[in-house]
Amino acid sequence: MTDRLERAGLMIDAGLAHFIEQDVISPIGLESDRFWSGFAALLADFAPRNRALLAKRDDLQAQIDAWHLARAGKPIDQSEYQAFLTEIGYLVPEPGEFRVGTENVDREIALMAGPQLVVPVLNARFLLNAANARWGSLYDAFYGTDAIDAPPARPGGYDEDRGAAVIAAAKAFLDRTVPLSGMSWADWDGAGDPPLADMAALIGHRKQGEGVLLEHNGLVIEIVIDRASPVGKSDKAGIADMVLEAALTTIVDLEDSVAAVDGADKLAAYRNWLGLIRGDLEDTFEKGGKTLTRKLSPDRHYMALGGEEHTLPGRSLLFVRNVGHLMTNPAILLPDGSEIPEGIMDAVVTSAISTHDLKGLGAYRNSRAGSIYIVKPKMHGPEECAFTNDLFNAVEDLLGLDRHTVKVGVMDEERRTSANLAACIEVVKDRIVFINTGFLDRTGDEIHTSMRAGPMIRKAAIKGSDWIAAYEKRNVAICLKHGLSGRAQIGKGMWPSPDRMHAMMEEKVGHPRTGANTAWVPSPTAATLHATHYHAVDVFAVQKDVAKEPVPGLDLLLSVPLAGGTNWSEEEVREELDNNAQGLLGYVVRWIDQGVGCSKVPDINDVGLMEDRATLRISSQHMANWLLHGVCSEEQVMASLHRMAAKVDAQNADDPLYEPMTGNWDTSLAFKAACDLVFKGVEQPSGYTEPLLHAWRQKKKAQ
Repeated sequence: MTDRLERAGLMIDAGLAHFIEQDVISPIGLESDRFWSGFAALLADFAPRNRALLAKRDDLQAQIDAWHLARAGKPIDQSEYQAFLTEIGYLVPEPGEFRVGTENVDREIALMAGPQLVVPVLNARFLLNAANARWGSLYDAFYGTDAIDAPPARPGGYDEDRGAAVIAAAKAFLDRTVPLSGMSWADWDGAGDPPLADMAALIGHRKQGEGVLLEHNGLVIEIVIDRASPVGKSDKAGIADMVLEAALTTIVDLEDSVAAVDGADKLAAYRNWLGLIRGDLEDTFEKGGKTLTRKLSPDRHYMALGGEEHTLPGRSLLFVRNVGHLMTNPAILLPDGSEIPEGIMDAVVTSAISTHDLKGLGAYRNSRAGSIYIVKPKMHGPEECAFTNDLFNAVEDLLGLDRHTVKVGVMDEERRTSANLAACIEVVKDRIVFINTGFLDRTGDEIHTSMRAGPMIRKAAIKGSDWIAAYEKRNVAICLKHGLSGRAQIGKGMWPSPDRMHAMMEEKVGHPRTGANTAWVPSPTAATLHATHYHAVDVFAVQKDVAKEPVPGLDLLLSVPLAGGTNWSEEEVREELDNNAQGLLGYVVRWIDQGVGCSKVPDINDVGLMEDRATLRISSQHMANWLLHGVCSEEQVMASLHRMAAKVDAQNADDPLYEPMTGNWDTSLAFKAACDLVFKGVEQPSGYTEPLLHAWRQKKKAQ
């Protein structure tokens, strides 16, 4: 049993209590007894409110289920449907005219457009890589991926032909972005400053002439000149590299990409967040026979044209993503013996850690504007957003912070939120800094909300549904209508395939073209490549045009992707089940057995995809929906799970820590968890996977 300490009636994991007292609150001048008594009082107020909000979710879902069952598969009439949703309080009245009033927002969020990374808090090396991804080598990104049209590098050292193709592609990027007057960058000899067509793009030099800094669409490009380097000595201008300002912001994730189920896991998460904020997080590892230590990158210094020294941030601006309202955690027990709502614990502890930054206690500054940035996921509608606003008020009071110091990023990833987005924004209008579409969780909630309406179309086809297009378009339009441009980020979702950069280069430019000033990418390399899209598109000019368009209505957004009278063949059903089962098992087996919350998981065609709980939610809910409506039988589902367990075992054969599922049906906790996610999927709250994952992971850790 976990050792616990009693503080103000709370029973706290001893390791976590010592960490909070010694490492978190003492350095920021908070006295222990006062902190714990304030925390306990906050919980006495907000824990019951949290439970009431979850009960309302269940009540609304029960009424929606009953409505669909009473209609027995009849087509959904939107006017009737929306009247019903309004009657039960699922839809709320549109707010009147308002503009967001958030102040003290860092320019990376409010005034710049560029890529965003999301990184699991429990992996120190990934954290450091992401934080340092503010700057990335375009040469390296082109050389090491399929982004350019050129044969891959030959093994055995540097491939000069590949290198030449990389240099040509990089200089072509410069020709499109910051062209020279009367010549191509390929013709420039490096003498003096480059003769830019627009000399205003030249902002300075890296080292008194060695390296040229350019600015375009608010992003910096460094032309690295080093005639002594292997690449630079063979280049006419001595250009050795091009370094792009890339991941402007990074979300440090305590939610979907991690497996944190108890006090020990939460302690590890909070320690890493504190290490980033203090600037002393390090990770030592072996690579290529060498021992390497990774640290945070320092700021970058350059000389402006007038000779004065300027500083550029060396790291991404960091958000921290707390968990949502649903889960509790045994790290802290309330006076009645129940577990603490994990989202409330995250809000208090991550904000207290972030206060170190506000007080200048770290080696570097995160927010130069004096703010704390928290992304809040999986909120259902304006009531839950208002709860978060009130909670952040209480956290500020507990920590002695000015009102609205703690900013909020709202994930628009639940159906009740996207349908009431303006009302959600209105209740957090003075602290909002971020709205991001989460189309994967939004799809999972779409399936679960309308679970009783009938069988859904096939999973791949859902991506082309009317509601998704309406969802993505409404999101930007509503944000712009209420003044987020210039004060907050409007974001779009993840590119899931880290090895398919050529496809990303062709497709993901669509995100800035919608008016979104950030979008998620799966790696620092992808951030560097995606940064080129923000040079190709002036996002803030696009926003001015989009803001002139009317906000789309609700009819398409609330259209349910039902299959109608579709009769799939036995082979089509098997194919769909196998696709869902393989993705589900490939993710769950790592989550339960190894505590890996996000990783590159091979899909059924052995293509590596970044998987987290959002994709798991879709697969499990889709299988549960087909099972509920008789599209498939329990026997067919179990046969698919057995087949795909064998495939997943084979895909993980080289992992020495992997525990096979095949033949271990009664002992593999991961396989049992996967079965529960499907066969108990209809009854899961909002279709979320966390309750079952946490329960099975805790059983695994207990072994």
